[in-house]
Amino acid sequence: MFTVDDIQTEYLAGLLERYGLRLQVVPAGAAIEGSFWGEPEAGIVGRCVNVRGDTPVHSLLHETAHLICMDDRRRSVVHRDAGGDDLEEAAVCYLQVVLADELPGVGAQRLMQDMDAWGYSFRLGSTARWFAEDAGDARGWLLDQQLLKADDKPTFRLRRV
Repeated sequence: MFTVDDIQTEYLAGLLERYGLRLQVVPAGAAIEGSFWGEPEAGIVGRCVNVRGDTPVHSLLHETAHLICMDDRRRSVVHRDAGGDDLEEAAVCYLQVVLADELPGVGAQRLMQDMDAWGYSFRLGSTARWFAEDAGDARGWLLDQQLLKADDKPTFRLRRV
């Protein structure tokens, strides 16, 4: 499983900066503030994604996608629990796969393998099958919110509504 230590920090921080978000890397063994699932999973507090070197990249991208997909009001007060409904959660999963292609050496296919290994559960049995065959509603939501272009590239905008 790819971790933060496997990727140059400037690539990760640069991706978040394109959205006006901030990456905070805490030292090994330190607590990760705002982690919903517990360490070593990423945490969110306001516009910041908190990670350690052993944080899985899929977790960093998932929490980043939450910050992108939530509205300004929720983003201004978020601490640990992103909230949102089922469709937004599906959009978050879709966007994290898209964002993986923005990181050198990661890519969507590898990220989906890591998501499966971690235990993401999709009704078609794998992240790749869900993404290819069953994620039209999530993709549509991202398009409607102007977070995704028609060619499945990110717009690098935050949801505002």
